[in-house]
Amino acid sequence: MLYQTAFTVINLAAVPAWLMLLLAPRWQVTRTLVHGGIYPTIYCAIYAVFLFNHLFLGAASADASFTSLGGVMGLFDHPNGILLGWTHYLAFDLFVGAWTGRDALRRGISHWLAAPAMLLTFLLGPFGLLVYMAIRFFQGKDHLSLIE
Repeated sequence: MLYQTAFTVINLAAVPAWLMLLLAPRWQVTRTLVHGGIYPTIYCAIYAVFLFNHLFLGAASADASFTSLGGVMGLFDHPNGILLGWTHYLAFDLFVGAWTGRDALRRGISHWLAAPAMLLTFLLGPFGLLVYMAIRFFQGKDHLSLIE
């Protein structure tokens, strides 16, 4: 039950950050909590707890490893491994979503054009980033670099 509760809490806690990014991108609270990195850092810390449990407290399948497909499948054979992976997705997707919002603003891309890509990042991770990169390209705002 503890794992289910943790799953529910980390899922629900991500929603306010995404709502801020999508509905109030210029709000000072959004800038501080999400764009400023506080929210993603909290998810990274939660990830570290699950990683610690996995590495040092035995909350992992005996078959878990990064060296084979079966080993990677073993990473997800324990509820802690699922939470580890899921928190990884939530942290990185939120970071990418925040980056997308900042990048769109910096490049003069309408928030309402970038927001669907951000929503797709929340729901489908890399596909949302792909959509945003296509928007940048077709808007003539892409200078062939992710970093400027």
